[in-house]
Amino acid sequence: MADPMRIRAQAAGDKATVRVLMSHEMETGQRKDAAGKVIPAWFIQEVSAALNGKVVMTAQWGPAVAKNPFLQFSIKGAKAGDKVAVSWVDNRGDKRTDEVTVS
Repeated sequence: MADPMRIRAQAAGDKATVRVLMSHEMETGQRKDAAGKVIPAWFIQEVSAALNGKVVMTAQWGPAVAKNPFLQFSIKGAKAGDKVAVSWVDNRGDKRTDEVTVS
């Protein structure tokens, strides 16, 4: 299983800004190792975020996203004390979900 995501969610007015740093190798499938063999593709395909259990954002990603990707988005209507959960699934079927409380 991948390392935990670093998530910060801060309320400001009627919205919350969420910042996520994901730990993932994000291989494109085009690089070669020292022996000249192609390194297989391994990347996050889907990212989703939920506010108090209700999905508020989904994204489809591909191999062109950088290693250890950073994602920032805003959630309208979020307030301090709400729970934000961020999940991802990669092309190998690995999954990760982490949660934070809006401050």
